[in-house]
Amino acid sequence: MSASSFSQAIPIETIKFNDRGLVPAIAQDYLDGTVLMMAWMNRESLQKTLETGEVWYWSRSRQELWHKGATSGHIQKVRSLRYDCDSDALLVTIEQIGDIACHTGERSCFHQGAGKKQTPPADTLSGLYGTICDRRDNPNENSYTCKLLAGGDNKILKKIGEEGAEVVMACKDDDADAIASEVADLFYHTLVALAHHNVDIRDVYRKLDERRR
Repeated sequence: MSASSFSQAIPIETIKFNDRGLVPAIAQDYLDGTVLMMAWMNRESLQKTLETGEVWYWSRSRQELWHKGATSGHIQKVRSLRYDCDSDALLVTIEQIGDIACHTGERSCFHQGAGKKQTPPADTLSGLYGTICDRRDNPNENSYTCKLLAGGDNKILKKIGEEGAEVVMACKDDDADAIASEVADLFYHTLVALAHHNVDIRDVYRKLDERRR
């Protein structure tokens, strides 16, 4: 998206900055919806974001403009910009270069919960894929996923074939609930195959993103 397109989508004069001239900006991954960080923008940093297509914030601690990733290389490329119904908060959908948004080296600043490190929530498929990868890396003999993975391609691919056929039959019967259930099974077993072959689901999302252009 060009800078002019951003400008049309976000009319700066509409944004309600607070009494310090700031507005909260939430950075969200464009592929799986993970909330990566929250920072502040002022009028100038928002303008530079619109002009350059890369995210600029206002650093309250340093009292200066902050080009995210200028030092680390983990810049944020803008995919879309939105503002909320009250025009006093921004949602910046981004491509996070290096896949690290947090200064601690974590993917997301929101990695803490219940007193321990946690993977930030993403979309349902990414969350399920993460659970499958955890089963792969930390086997549990009582887990169905672990049994599938232990069976390798022979077991996993057989299940994908079976589930694909069941999707076809559910569609032939025009049974909406059965279609949803069988597609869920097909998605799950396909995710197991991805994990088994160490293919990141985000690579699949990138392929899908290419197909909607």
